[in-house]
Amino acid sequence: MGKNISVAFDQYIADDIAKYAGVTMPVKAGFFNRIMVTKALCTALHPNPDDEFSIPSVGPSYRIISEYEKRYIYNLNHSMNYFNGEEPIMVEKIRPDGYMILNGHHRWAAALKLGYEKIPIQVINVTSNQEIKNIIKNSKHDKRVTLDLDEVVFWNPNNGPAENDLPFPLNKFYKDKLRLGIPALFRMLNQTGYDIWVYSSKFYAMEYIRALFNKYHVHVTGIVTGTSKRKQTSQEKNEMQDLYVKKYLFTLHIDNDSVFMMDNVRKEFQEFTIDKGINWSKSVMDIIKEIDA
Repeated sequence: MGKNISVAFDQYIADDIAKYAGVTMPVKAGFFNRIMVTKALCTALHPNPDDEFSIPSVGPSYRIISEYEKRYIYNLNHSMNYFNGEEPIMVEKIRPDGYMILNGHHRWAAALKLGYEKIPIQVINVTSNQEIKNIIKNSKHDKRVTLDLDEVVFWNPNNGPAENDLPFPLNKFYKDKLRLGIPALFRMLNQTGYDIWVYSSKFYAMEYIRALFNKYHVHVTGIVTGTSKRKQTSQEKNEMQDLYVKKYLFTLHIDNDSVFMMDNVRKEFQEFTIDKGINWSKSVMDIIKEIDA
């Protein structure tokens, strides 16, 4: 890729960020916006100023952009669809116009540089820091459980059997399977006064995750996705941690092998090993019953 082209694109990114600095804000996309909008003008997408892609000392990677350009040209010559086989660009609706890119900056950049008019997108709503604070403040519980969606809650080949598929046609829309025992565990947590918070480094629409759990008749308190892309100042992190400490007597973090207890009153930390000789969820329930006794 020529140096002049790279410099020009760097300037395009800088100009776009400068144009929208201090005037953009995320807005919740309605149901029809999220369902019906599957493509957008490349120029209607805006780079996230907090993403490494937009930081001159870090990104963008023109090697990665070039690889996508070659792939798009090949796809266009062989299938008439330059985006064939690629996941849609994850975006969030913003005011005053357009969409903020959450994931897929380099794929978008390749399409823009090649002059393609439109690009496939998936519009999602993400939980903001203010929404997290409001959920904590309005909760009536003083105990919290946290779990990783991808590593623990969703089924994968490394964490044992899965729950039965949802009936047709729900299984065509809700393609993520739950680990066996997750609905029973969550129901027990709901009944015993725990807030349930699920986290993922990936981006998911919070409406999708909440609706999926509703199909299994369980309630999740908080859904936080895209954690690897969330930027927080030290002050923001401290404020959030202070909220957790003041609200909850303790937090349990459940992973595949252990339950970790962070006691906010005694300032103590305990680890409980999950018994692999019985069902994972049964062992976790037994540990929680022991803690609550």
